[in-house]
Amino acid sequence: MSRRRLPFRARLDAFLLAGYILVSGVLLSFSSGGFVVDFKGIGFSLMSGSQRGVYAVTGFFSGTLTAIRELSDLREKYRILSERLRDYELLQRANADIRTENERLKALLGFSESLATRNIPAEVIGRDPNNLYSALTINRGARQGIRKNMTVLSFQGSKTALVGKIVEVGRNTSLVMPIFDFNCFVSARLEKTRYDGLVSGQGDADRPLVMKYVKKRAREEISVGDEIVTSGENPMYPKDVPIGFVSAVRGLEYETSLELDVEPVIDFSRLETVFVLDRQAAEQGDMP
Repeated sequence: MSRRRLPFRARLDAFLLAGYILVSGVLLSFSSGGFVVDFKGIGFSLMSGSQRGVYAVTGFFSGTLTAIRELSDLREKYRILSERLRDYELLQRANADIRTENERLKALLGFSESLATRNIPAEVIGRDPNNLYSALTINRGARQGIRKNMTVLSFQGSKTALVGKIVEVGRNTSLVMPIFDFNCFVSARLEKTRYDGLVSGQGDADRPLVMKYVKKRAREEISVGDEIVTSGENPMYPKDVPIGFVSAVRGLEYETSLELDVEPVIDFSRLETVFVLDRQAAEQGDMP
């Protein structure tokens, strides 16, 4: 037996009735306070959330700008401090250079005063290996009392040593023939054993000097490192001025004398200041 369907009109009336009952229930709930929608509170919450978002974004950009400004200030301060530090370092280096120069000048002054003979300090201002004498040019000449054949000394590492002799004199400059020149011959002797010989150069500051005509019987008494000094037999050079040290001993069976290689005391590549001895003034009693 099939179920009987209600007419459309009846179904519509039932649907409307159910909808009316539902709406009535909802309104009744609103009016009784069981379910109250606070539209004002919802709006306030929405506004508060928006304000917090705006504040957070504004605070972020404000903090970023402040950090950038502070970073720029720090960079500027760092630049200023770096410049001050650089200036301070330059000042420190300048002070150190001044102290070094003062110490050097004091040493030179002390050396000049320690010499028994009147002397004229001079600076080396030129070097010419192609010159006839492999000459050194100094900044003192006839006006300062320089004369030809004057002895020239210097010192390095607190050691006094022979440099050479004056060979040409100008008004304010002079030429020094150094001991490593081919044409320079110095009467010398071994300081310890007192054997004599003649020292000459090989034309190059980087090559050793050579001491010739040393007695062959001296071979067993000579050692590498022995000091060689001027003998004083040549009046051009005062006695016992250091020249160098023995670096090698040579001699053949058929030869009657020895040859010694001599390492100069003076390192000519570092030579800056020399002292020209005025022995004539000393002999005349014209000492300061």
